[in-house]
Amino acid sequence: MNWIQPVDPLNSLTLSLLMALLPILAIFWALAIKKMKGHKASLLATLTAILVATVVYGMPVRLALLSFGHGVLYGLFPICWIVITVIFLFNIIVKSGQFEVIKYSMASITSDRRLQALLIAFSFGSFLEGTAGFGAPVAITAAMLVSLGFNAFYAAGICLIANTAPVAFGAIGIPITVAAQVSGLPEMAISQLVGRTLPILSLILPFYLIVLISGFKRSIEVLPAILMTGISFAFLQWFSSNYLGPALPDIIAGIGSIICLTVFLRFWKPKTIWRFKNEPAPVISTEIKYSNRQIFKAWSPFILLTVLIIAWGLGPVKAVLDSLGSIRFAIPGLDNIIIDNEGQLVPHVYKFNFLSAAGTAILLTALLTVPITGMKLNAGMKLFATTLGQLKFPIPPRMHCSTSSNMQRPLLLVWIPW
Repeated sequence: MNWIQPVDPLNSLTLSLLMALLPILAIFWALAIKKMKGHKASLLATLTAILVATVVYGMPVRLALLSFGHGVLYGLFPICWIVITVIFLFNIIVKSGQFEVIKYSMASITSDRRLQALLIAFSFGSFLEGTAGFGAPVAITAAMLVSLGFNAFYAAGICLIANTAPVAFGAIGIPITVAAQVSGLPEMAISQLVGRTLPILSLILPFYLIVLISGFKRSIEVLPAILMTGISFAFLQWFSSNYLGPALPDIIAGIGSIICLTVFLRFWKPKTIWRFKNEPAPVISTEIKYSNRQIFKAWSPFILLTVLIIAWGLGPVKAVLDSLGSIRFAIPGLDNIIIDNEGQLVPHVYKFNFLSAAGTAILLTALLTVPITGMKLNAGMKLFATTLGQLKFPIPPRMHCSTSSNMQRPLLLVWIPW
């Protein structure tokens, strides 16, 4: 039996909109006011979405539960698959000691606080957003700034502001992937649309960030470095999002702007080195020195990740991988059951492309990183088990989805990105 999805079940767009917003308001209330754990807050929002769908929109309970199950499948793959493999890769880099080398290479470029904020909070934070996402960039870059002598709360605020430029693409393009899923629009089309508007913010944000840190006058002193960072980042973000897809804009723009600013600082220096008044001395040891070979080795997993993600995004490669390992099936009892407002049956087909998925490219990167970093295979496998243990609470909320059969409606697909 078919079900026709109503657009305005309360005969008032305002009231219908308010009802559609209840799941989102529920998670904000749970997190910001009740201070609930993320997995509990997302479960509450999911239950709210199911309740609104069935009571207000008249969705049959059976269809609501089937939609929920469809959402759980999509939450598990590809979303959780990307999260697990990304955190696994990052854990390998940290556990092997390579992240300390990366921190050193970033901190040794300049002692000017304004330029450190550009390199670490903005550019490196964007790079981490593209590779790890989900809060890790802010936590990592803020910790790096604190280790250099920044005030902890101040560093966290700076990194949160800097994260506004890359967060639209997130970890390996997950926000764009989800947007394509819920809207039915082509993934590349959404990537291109975002990539033609977001670079404007990316161009302005570095200057705004330095003004917040040091004031307008002090910002002008490093304007050449700000322009180098903003222009290189914005251009690479635009290019990669429009021609390579949503998985790489943050990675390419982040590492590209780091390289551009680092090279630029070899030929240009600010007249004065600016630091905070009465700031504590840096705690990073200046006695430790790493060779260029060691620095390249530390960065090599990210370089390898970029190459593999580009390869995985190529049409011919994706076609071959899909032919070798891809399963598609209609969701029983949900596929072509719901009718949209245009009278069209809405298909619900789940695609399990386990070889061509971005998470598989990340897993391959992680497996190759194990010998590159000198870690033993047994230690790598134990670290993978540890990673799964770390995610035992974050993963279930990512699976809490309440989906409708019409992917173009505002209410009935609620993905909780927590």
